[in-house]
Amino acid sequence: MANSSPAILPISNPQQSTADAQQTSSAVRLFVAGISETVRSGLSNRRPWPELVDRSAFSKPESISEATLRIRKNYQYFRINYLTVVTAVLAISLLTNPFSLILLAGLLAGWMFLYLFRQSSDPPLVVFGRQFSDRETLLFLVVSTVVVIFLTSVGSVLVSALMVGVAIVCAHGAFRVPEDLFLDEQEQSTGASGFLSFFTGANAAITQPQVAARV
Repeated sequence: MANSSPAILPISNPQQSTADAQQTSSAVRLFVAGISETVRSGLSNRRPWPELVDRSAFSKPESISEATLRIRKNYQYFRINYLTVVTAVLAISLLTNPFSLILLAGLLAGWMFLYLFRQSSDPPLVVFGRQFSDRETLLFLVVSTVVVIFLTSVGSVLVSALMVGVAIVCAHGAFRVPEDLFLDEQEQSTGASGFLSFFTGANAAITQPQVAARV
């Protein structure tokens, strides 16, 4: 009777799996905490809302050039308030369109858990018995994004909400007289980068090693 070699069973490393799960969980917590801190920091620098809607400071611009100058000055001063208004319009538009909200939430979740927070040591994605590499997963996410944004109602909802938000901001900036507004030089130099610094700082620190490992 011929000797048969024993079957080799795949061996998983529970400690490695646990470490990867902890690392992913830590990255998610860092991402969420960074967003929360950035939003709180940005909102703390907003101008008082009564100053934004002070009716005595509104007047019709005499020309398009004057309206453009007002918009530019008011945007520098009320930047955080304007971003908050546009964000609120986007949120209301998505909440009133549940299907678009579900699609967009699913798309964001796919990017976060299938690519952004995946570690280089994670096993390849397997769906219906087929194994997908990181590049194939990225291609699937890109195609899904194009389909969701351009071939469903999500794109029209986002574009419509952005147009409404920008229209509100431009109308307010054109009719709000900025003579009583004084912007510090330090605030002019920082710009909107303070409000969005997390996405160019901490988020890059999270994703850069993972992207480099895939490439």
